[in-house]
Amino acid sequence: MSCLHLRRLTVEFSTPLGDLRAVDEVSLDHEGGETLALIGETGCGKSVVAHAILGLLPDNAAVRGSVELGGRDLLAMSERELAAVRGAQIGIVLQNPSQALNPIHRIGRQIAEPLVVHRGLRPRAARPRVHAALHRLGFLDVERHLEAYPFQFSGGMNQRVLIAASLVLEPRILIADEPTKGLDAGLRTLVREEMGTIKRLNGSSLLLITHDLELARGIADRVAVMYGGQIIEVAAAERFFAGPAHPYARALLESLPENGFRPIAGPTLDMTAPPSGCRFHPRCPAAGEACARRQPELYPADTGPRSSGPRSSGLVRCLLYC
Repeated sequence: MSCLHLRRLTVEFSTPLGDLRAVDEVSLDHEGGETLALIGETGCGKSVVAHAILGLLPDNAAVRGSVELGGRDLLAMSERELAAVRGAQIGIVLQNPSQALNPIHRIGRQIAEPLVVHRGLRPRAARPRVHAALHRLGFLDVERHLEAYPFQFSGGMNQRVLIAASLVLEPRILIADEPTKGLDAGLRTLVREEMGTIKRLNGSSLLLITHDLELARGIADRVAVMYGGQIIEVAAAERFFAGPAHPYARALLESLPENGFRPIAGPTLDMTAPPSGCRFHPRCPAAGEACARRQPELYPADTGPRSSGPRSSGLVRCLLYC
């Protein structure tokens, strides 16, 4: 099994308004064979983490820290070395099929491309594996679908095409970046089922980037929560959904329809001018004076006061637990 180790990963973007730190010293261990869900509101930095791992950020991004796979730092690799890792060792399912798929190439060609590039197969030799990849993701008339173009498919079908293309090389780690974004309830359920079959298909580890808490609840082994570019809680999924430790994480769960659909109070964090101290303190009902002055570290969640509500084992970035 492959393990992915992120150490103090920091990403800053140069903008006309100044430097914007989208990811702030993120450290995570993604264990072999597990599904780790990285969750949080839109704009919290979770997709930037995914793109930084594979060197897919734009030119105005500056990246520091390390991303280690098999004893090698991906951030220290040349573009040629990193290109050999993409797809073959780490696959990625991008969040927007309409942008990720080429509209002028047939579906079969696009799924075969990783085999042609990384395995040196001719398109005809790759076809049986492409056929098998589509079939195991629920496509019945595979021969006809291989000759189709993306515009002839629904959004859900194109999402499955992206998954097939990502799995065709049987990568050791698969990153799924917002796989249910923009889909209706029925398609979200379908993608949720397909994400859940990935381990059964080839035993890949899955790093799931999502704001879909139901998707995370259904398939994750562990959950890491991001807010304002920082990891603010890490816990086993079952314990997390039974009762998160961080006030922000509790507010996230309370915003679910079955919990009353209560929105998180206050405006969304402005990443161009983050507050001092704890980044959530302007919106936090439990904030004290120290929260505005002191930025908390990640503390063991079990050290928190019982009066703070249900608690999960793991780590939490909150002064209530220091």
